[in-house]
Amino acid sequence: MRRSKSNILFYKYYEEWIELYKVNAIRNVTLEKYYMTLKWITKLAPELKLCDLNRRAYQTLMNDYAVSHEKQTTQDFHHQVKSAVMDAVDEGLIKQNPTRKIVIKGKKPAKKKPKFLSQYEVQQLIRQLNLSDQLNWDWYILLVVKTGMRFAEALALTPDDFDFSKQLISVNKTWNYRLTTGGFQPTKNPSSVRKIQIDWQLAMQFSQMMKDLPNDKPIFVHGRIFNSTVNKRLESVCHAANIPVITVHGLRHTHASLLLFGGVSIASVAKRLGHANMTTTQDTYLHIIQELETRDNDKIMREMAVLM
Repeated sequence: MRRSKSNILFYKYYEEWIELYKVNAIRNVTLEKYYMTLKWITKLAPELKLCDLNRRAYQTLMNDYAVSHEKQTTQDFHHQVKSAVMDAVDEGLIKQNPTRKIVIKGKKPAKKKPKFLSQYEVQQLIRQLNLSDQLNWDWYILLVVKTGMRFAEALALTPDDFDFSKQLISVNKTWNYRLTTGGFQPTKNPSSVRKIQIDWQLAMQFSQMMKDLPNDKPIFVHGRIFNSTVNKRLESVCHAANIPVITVHGLRHTHASLLLFGGVSIASVAKRLGHANMTTTQDTYLHIIQELETRDNDKIMREMAVLM
């Protein structure tokens, strides 16, 4: 039985592995990534059998994928495929670990948009926003800048999520904008459920615009929502402000970077962003943390010099 199962085509094994271990165990958006990996395995190695998956065959699969993908994307592909392969090794379907000492390659990265804006650039951005007395995408952009919420988290906000007396926003759900009909869904992880403090001015502005809105309906959603719609509006504002073009997710990075440069602790930033742990925050903003450490070292040396 085990021998016959090892003769299965690798992409078939990977498909069965997804069904067995991933379906109903992870969020749909993550599950979609596994199915995309399945499509690539099917395309690149349609004849590869599980029993023939040795180190050479695995490296060939990675190399073929890397031809049309950047190194980081290839790394992610490797991690998803490796998870299934290691289970096959544990089951005795593959004799040796074929992923050992694999070399990750990839095409030259495309020029990327900046991950975050400086404080001056944020001020220029805000000056170009059309902040009328009606909620619009410009108010959405301002809210993300000031809270660091994820795209789908901010879309899911309803009047019930605002506590204006305490200047708090409760993040407890997201909006499934990928569905034509939309709909609420859980947050990315349990740590994403949080309360975010906002400044009194923002609280006052939103309280005025939401006083006649249904308490349980999203304040920004009116029909089908596309990520590209908001990003195009943001791009237009960036051009008008004469600053680098950034994405909505980049506004989240901007929020975090401004807090870190302002001296807010990593623990507080992690909690505000809804990260599962501080390691995620440290890894994401390592370049900023290193810059702050250099600045701190200079301060330390100046303080120590005074003691002489």
